[in-house]
Amino acid sequence: MKDLASQTGTLAWDGTLYRTLLRSEDSGGALSIVDSLSPVGSGPPRHVHHAEDETFVMLSGTCKLWIAGQERLAGPGDSVFVPRGTEHSFVVVGTEPSRHLVILTPGGFEGFFAEMAAGQLRIPQDMATIGAAAARHNLSFTGPPLEPQS
Repeated sequence: MKDLASQTGTLAWDGTLYRTLLRSEDSGGALSIVDSLSPVGSGPPRHVHHAEDETFVMLSGTCKLWIAGQERLAGPGDSVFVPRGTEHSFVVVGTEPSRHLVILTPGGFEGFFAEMAAGQLRIPQDMATIGAAAARHNLSFTGPPLEPQS
């Protein structure tokens, strides 16, 4: 597996690296695929995708996922499906970063990551700006990030 940081098109935002492998426009809007490398302890605030289903394909590391009130761990080789409209979050746990593919159907949400990286917006300091961008991408934040230990 090539080092994500050295690959053309990799974006960095808030300690996480993102590289879009399949853009929405390259699939006729059907889906997008983003390769993500997230450091230990990182993860988004609880949120809902109103227009996209989201699938995580775990390549390395371990994530604790919270999906509609249920927690589970996912590690290398696991896949997790989150239907659109479902409140969810994750946090990277353990001792190594998590590399995972994020598959979004339909596509288009990859633009959110590009917008966040371009502005180098910070959570929680820039949540008003992040929330406005999220709304443009059919996303709403519903709660705080997960804690690595609970």
